[in-house]
Amino acid sequence: MKDEKMDEKQLLRSCLEGDAESYRMIVENYRGKAMAMAMGILGNREDAEDACQDAFIKAFQNLDKFDFNRNFKDWMYAIVANRSLDMLRKRRRFFNVFDRIKSESKASSEPESSQPELSRQIREMLMKHLSEKERIALLLWSNESYSGEEIAEILKCSPSTARIHLFKARKKIKPFMERHHVPMQRI
Repeated sequence: MKDEKMDEKQLLRSCLEGDAESYRMIVENYRGKAMAMAMGILGNREDAEDACQDAFIKAFQNLDKFDFNRNFKDWMYAIVANRSLDMLRKRRRFFNVFDRIKSESKASSEPESSQPELSRQIREMLMKHLSEKERIALLLWSNESYSGEEIAEILKCSPSTARIHLFKARKKIKPFMERHHVPMQRI
């Protein structure tokens, strides 16, 4: 039986030695946040689940290439983000979703104030108004408290470019968030 407090690097080394239980523990540690990131990028649960599953498989298959001097969390989130973006580019289904949402919102003139509805509106707004990199930067900043440098590593850009993506994202969504009295941390 594995020691629950085994450090992450030890778990990763055990995975490399063929211990599947260690990788299961790694997946358990990151599953929730990886899913939240994929949901933020893709906008629907099914695609997010697929992206996460693919990302965890890819991480496992490439674990021997992982640089133990790096932070595994950053490496894992980069794989999730890249896989999500690949799916988004490949399917391009979200354009059809926006058209449907527009027509539904025009048909419904009654404002809704429930929390699930507000969360749905926030996700839709993020998908509609932000670029892929702006969404990733905003989600990493608001949900994971990542710095510009950490976001840059995941987006594979300079820290100043990552900060620009974050600035643009925040500027675009600020009016919506203020109108609904939603703090940025709730995204």
